[in-house]
Amino acid sequence: MDDQQTQTALPGVVIRPLQRFEDHRGWLTELYRQDELPEGFEPVMGYLSVTRPGVARGPHEHVEQSDGFVFLSGRFELHLWENREGLPDRYEVHAVGEEAPVFVIVPPGVVHAYRNVGDTDAFVLNFPDRLYRGPGKSQPVDEIRHENDPQSRFRL
Repeated sequence: MDDQQTQTALPGVVIRPLQRFEDHRGWLTELYRQDELPEGFEPVMGYLSVTRPGVARGPHEHVEQSDGFVFLSGRFELHLWENREGLPDRYEVHAVGEEAPVFVIVPPGVVHAYRNVGDTDAFVLNFPDRLYRGPGKSQPVDEIRHENDPQSRFRL
């Protein structure tokens, strides 16, 4: 990884600001480069999601999967909670999106959520290192959902 990444107290979480290159034709942003990914993180699929204003996704976590989120549009609050055994409880909130475009790697055991705090639909790209529901979509989803648990300590 380059020296430009944002500091975070959660081990394995990487937040790297993205650069936007503009000219008369428009703009271009490199989302990630294989030679800048941390060792062991190898994305295997990609998807785009749209989140409506005021809507949150999560909080949830994965047992084996790492997510590689790209926030390029809109305005989001990214919430991160440490939930790995043996590590101290930590909670962080990051402002990300069009004004602060980033590539974020969230490892297994880090609870995460994001909320669209803007007033327009906004998109998020994800490049996880595990296939959704495994090869042929034949396995259980690797997800522990906390948003539906009213007793959860992971609340927005």
